Parts: sequence; C-alpha cells; structure tokens
Amino acid sequence: MDLLIIVVFIIGYTLIALEHPLKIDKAASALLTGVFCWLVLLFGIENMPAFGEIAQTHPDTRSYIQESLFEHLGKIAEILFFLLGAMTIVELVDVHDGFRVITDRITTANRVKLLWIISWVTFFLSAGLDNMTTAIIMCALLRRIIKKQDNMWLFGGFVIIAANAGGAWSPIGDVTTIMLWIGGQVTTFKIMQATFLASAVSLIVPLLAGTYFLGRDKTALEQFSESEMKSERITTPFEQKLLFFLGGAALLSVPFFKAITHMPPYMGILLSVGVLWYITEFLHRGKEPETRKEFSVASMLHRVDTPSILFFLGILLAVGSLDTSGHLHKMAEVLNSTFGSIYVINTMIGLLSAIVDNVPLVAACMGMYDLTTYPPDHDFWELLAYCAGTGGSILIIGSAAGVASMGILKIDFLWYLKRISGYALIGYLAGIGAYYLQHHF
Repeated sequence: MDLLIIVVFIIGYTLIALEHPLKIDKAASALLTGVFCWLVLLFGIENMPAFGEIAQTHPDTRSYIQESLFEHLGKIAEILFFLLGAMTIVELVDVHDGFRVITDRITTANRVKLLWIISWVTFFLSAGLDNMTTAIIMCALLRRIIKKQDNMWLFGGFVIIAANAGGAWSPIGDVTTIMLWIGGQVTTFKIMQATFLASAVSLIVPLLAGTYFLGRDKTALEQFSESEMKSERITTPFEQKLLFFLGGAALLSVPFFKAITHMPPYMGILLSVGVLWYITEFLHRGKEPETRKEFSVASMLHRVDTPSILFFLGILLAVGSLDTSGHLHKMAEVLNSTFGSIYVINTMIGLLSAIVDNVPLVAACMGMYDLTTYPPDHDFWELLAYCAGTGGSILIIGSAAGVASMGILKIDFLWYLKRISGYALIGYLAGIGAYYLQHHF
C-alpha cells in the first residue's frame, strides 16, 4: 500500500501528459488522480510505513485524513480563487480591447527581438507582482499579438521561464520565496543580492539558445492584421485605456493589499474584481441590455477556462495527498542522507519541483532544518529559494505560472516537454553554476 499511492500518482501524470494522443481532457485525469490518491491514503493508511508514527498519535485515522484534506483544500482554494479572480480581470480588459494600449505599440515582426522584449518585461514584472499573475498578464498579451499557434506557444514557454526566474530573486515574487521570507530563513535585500545573478542567468542562457535556433529561421513573425485585431465589440479609446489601467492597477494592488492588511492575496484579488464590477456596470449603464451583458463581469466568468481551474485542483489535491502521507518529507530525508551537499540537495529539490508542487517540498525542508542548523541568509536557504522557484519551469505543470499559461494559451504538455523543457533545464543548471561561482570565487 505504501507504493500504491505513488503508482496512482505516476499513472495520473502519464495520462495528463498523453492528453492529446488519448483525446481525453487533462482536467479529467487530474481530478481522478487527486481523488484516487486520497482514497488510497484513506483505506491504506494503517499499512503505510510512512504513517507509523501518525497512526500512533492519531488513533482515529479517518478523522485525521479528513482534517488534512480540509487543510489542503483551504490552501488550494486560496490559489484557485486568486487564479479565477486574476483571469476574470484579464478577460475584462481583453473584452474592452484594453491590451491594444500595448499591442498597438509593438511594431516589430522580428521573432528574436520580440522574444527578448517579452522575456525581460516578464522577468522584472514577476519580481514586483508574482509569477502567476505576471504569466496571466503576459499570456493575455501574446494572445493578442501573435497569430500562429506554434509561435504563441514558444513565446508562452519563455514567459513561464522568465516569470519563474523573476519570482525567484524577489521576496514577494514566488510563493516559496514568500514562505522562506515570512519564516525568517531569508531577508529582503540578502535574497535579492544572492539570487539575482543566478535568476538572470537562468533566463539569459535559454534566450541565447533560443536566439541561435530562431535566428536560423528568417521567417517574419506572423501577427494579427489591423482588421483582425479590431473587435466586433465597439469600445471607445477612453474605455480601452480606462480598463487597461484599472485592470493593471487591480492586479498591481494585490501585493500592497497583502503587505498592509496581512490578509491572503485572494482577498485582494476578490476586492479588485468587486470594484471593477461596479465600475464596468456604471460605465455601460446607458447601453442596450445585450451590450451591457457582453461587457459585464458575469459574462467574463463564462469566458474563464474552467477546465484549467479544475485541472489545477486535481493536481494540487494529488500532491497534497503525498504531503499528508509523509512521502514528500521522506523524500527530503533520503536526499539529505544520500547526498549531504546543499548544492546537490537543492538541485534535486528543484528538479522534483517540476513534477510535484514546490510548496510542500520547501515546507518539508523548513521542517527538517531549523535556523540553528542553517541560520538566516545561509547558502542553503538562498539556493533553495532559487531552485524551488526556477526548477518548476522544466515541466509546464511544475509551477503556478505554467498551469496558468497552459489554461490561457492551451499549451500541450508533450509539446512543452519537447520544445521548452530543454531550454528551462539548461537555464536552471546554468543559474546554479552562477550562484556557486558568485559565492565561492
């Protein structure tokens, strides 16, 4: 029974990866994987060695499982409501043609030049916002700029790499960095100083590799024409600019809301959605009922990709079961006893974060090592922030930014594995090398 939950998890991931050949939506596979993992955990808990100590301290194992499920579901709900709110705001800006404020100013048809511009904007924006919100914004822009699917997916892949790299060097750019920052393992200026170079290198190396391969193809980037860009919906330049700036302000305000109120980010995004809902209702109050309905937030909720939300739910439920069963903590202990070196341990944790959620992996490390073993701003914590933040780029479902991008651009898992994972891997390893050189020479 100890291995059965791992087998179910692997089978589920395989079905997700084979979504297109099997012609079965990945959300269905993810939901089944999440539910079956918890069922295996529920009925097999007494026979699982990983649960020996817990079985002794929690005689009523069913109640313990239900409490753990409720706790994980609460954390997952925070992410899902944030994602739902952010995607609603993006759709609201999009339906008002708000992104034309930017897309009309992007005139280059050079794929390499545009790739560098998009990537670096994403990198720095992610540090100020967070990687998931930034990925949502940039993918919405790509959807309005680029016509051909392969090009859009390629740029979307680099957006994921850039968003995760940018989030890794900022204390508020990634959920795992926030965990380490709040826990006292890292401090603001030290983490920025220690990991900025590594994060920048993890983006520069893939960009150089992408430039080499894209440079051999002299085909100009196929973009939407003026007539294709023009929406059937009639919006005024004032409405376009107003919704663009209000939508941007709504997303940018979330980190400030969290810092001031100390409430979770999803509360800030729900506040923003509510405010925009009132503003848009007031803005279109004099129009025909059908037009008002088309521009309403209620209509945007129908446009949001619900299967992607359910996919995220299933994946995080499955990972939560591995966390509750003790497998992730056990994995961290095996890495520590097998390798010993903080560089090897953190490198492996980063690679694992491409498969399972980096939050429970980092939480396991924080539980294994206290601040007496590794004091604040120790190399272990700084490298952990980099590896856990950027390692998730290797697979598209390894990070919140990747899952959000998959939902918006409909990027295929196997396509990403073939076309983007190699770029992400060499960037990830190059960043670790840069960190080592910076701190030892």
